[in-house]
Amino acid sequence: MGLGEMDIKVVVATHKAYRMPEDEMYVPVLVGAERNDCAAQDYLKDNTGDNISSKNANFCELTGLYWAWKNLEADYIGMVHYRRHFSNGKVVGDKWSRILTKDQVEEYLDMAPVLLPKPRHYYIDTNYGQYAHAHHAEDLDTTRDIIFEKCPEYIPFWDVYMKKTTGHRFNMFVMRRDIFDKYCEWLFDILFELEKRLDISKYSENDARVFGFVGERLLDIWLMKNKVKCLELPYMFMEKQNWLVKGTRFVMRKVGKKGIVL
Repeated sequence: MGLGEMDIKVVVATHKAYRMPEDEMYVPVLVGAERNDCAAQDYLKDNTGDNISSKNANFCELTGLYWAWKNLEADYIGMVHYRRHFSNGKVVGDKWSRILTKDQVEEYLDMAPVLLPKPRHYYIDTNYGQYAHAHHAEDLDTTRDIIFEKCPEYIPFWDVYMKKTTGHRFNMFVMRRDIFDKYCEWLFDILFELEKRLDISKYSENDARVFGFVGERLLDIWLMKNKVKCLELPYMFMEKQNWLVKGTRFVMRKVGKKGIVL
């Protein structure tokens, strides 16, 4: 397929007015709009049509993903974050000029039907351990129980993934529509059941974002099980990150000082 011919829409999830990519492929969506009176009136909002906008405090950007699944028409659907974007890998020039364009995304989609950010490496901890030290192990244990009941064929992939020290994060991707629909159907079926079973009434504000956090981990498991060909791309943060502080907090959680929030 030639450049410019693919129908691609990439949701940029945001909770506030923020600079957005100029490429027509990007669709700014105000997430949590049901309870957010943000003045960004020109953004689409996740409380229109079939939506779960009121769940944003616990589902994070996944309320925007659900909205896109139910309301957005395109042959390829993607999700990024107002502070995180796929990049062309260059390290010079203004960051905004390094965000992937539609033409560049099309070239990559000709190679694979799913685009992912390069994985995060924990090195000294597994995916399970990192989550359990940062949040509540019960979240993952209950999710595994649900998967065992609903789709036990995924359990071997869950177990392999949880022992790995790398994983794709941020609920960030671009997917061909048929893959996207199947993934979302599976994902939200599990998360809505998890929502019924977990008592998060005493969780901290950060830990209460549990369904967004668990959703990040479920992506790799679904892709592994369904043998989907994926292409990993560089990504960048649009705001400065203090990696020394984040790294220190990660190590402190690993040695048992739980409760420090990234």
